[in-house]
Amino acid sequence: MEDVNLGQENRHVLVTGGAGYIGSVLVPMILNQGFSVTVIDNFMYSQTSLLDCIYDERLTVIYDDIRNIDTLKKHIAKADIIIPLAAIVGAPACDRIPQTAYEINQLQAQHIVDLVSKDQLIIFPVTNSGYGIGQFDTECDENSPLNPLSVYGKTKVEAEKIILDGANAVTFRLATVFGSAPRMRIDLLVNDFVYRAFNDRFVVLFESHFKRNYIHIRDVSLAFIHGINNYNTMSGEAYNVGLSAANFSKMELCLRIKQYVPDFQIIENEFAEDPDKRDYIVSNKKIEETGWAPKYSLDYGIKELLKTYSFLRMNNFNNK
Repeated sequence: MEDVNLGQENRHVLVTGGAGYIGSVLVPMILNQGFSVTVIDNFMYSQTSLLDCIYDERLTVIYDDIRNIDTLKKHIAKADIIIPLAAIVGAPACDRIPQTAYEINQLQAQHIVDLVSKDQLIIFPVTNSGYGIGQFDTECDENSPLNPLSVYGKTKVEAEKIILDGANAVTFRLATVFGSAPRMRIDLLVNDFVYRAFNDRFVVLFESHFKRNYIHIRDVSLAFIHGINNYNTMSGEAYNVGLSAANFSKMELCLRIKQYVPDFQIIENEFAEDPDKRDYIVSNKKIEETGWAPKYSLDYGIKELLKTYSFLRMNNFNNK
């Protein structure tokens, strides 16, 4: 476990969706620093991701849906810090259930704003997919226009506006997350491509020149901790959170994976389009200037995922 000093012991953190992909890494990390944590989660994927820390008396798990306003109100009232991770994540999942995505991704933000006091801190994750299609060879920073292309991107962009306009908050525009977690996901782009390299030994790319930024899941969790530690100077702002060294096209990503799986075959399909039209590169300079820096490289994540897939063979770890 990372040696991080939050400097705010005995405070209470509410994490909605805390049994999900990011929460399964973040919640144990926060507990390890002396915080009390309440998780509200509906366990929609039947995950068992908090079993390794359920022994901790400072952890309370509420099996409920965050759309239950009475539950949300009760536990917000007890919290010093609120981290709303509950979301329908990813374009395919949101396209399948758009109304649910709206209720959880966007309305949750409004409900939180309506319920919090000015003394409660909020660190709210959104997505840098809100940039949509960026300008060629121009990094998107926090002042760049937002042009979300999917239900997922649109609900998260609207949620960020609600949070920043209505509460004492920091928002993190997360790059595409990768890495292993107790609540594993293999549908995220790096995780998916490494899985295909390990399991299938080939991948078919559509519009392989499309670029994105990436970030390891443990660096995401450390960014939340950094936000807590530096809240006074960071509040009221949005921050891109990604690896500045990892603005890669899909082809560049696959070629990096091929360095570790030499017989990985990369096939380009030039006659079909990728339904996900995101194509942008991102500047993370703003959060880096606050003293945050990532610890986990893309290469680290690829090697970690290959170890994970050497024993994790089931193909039900996704949000599709």
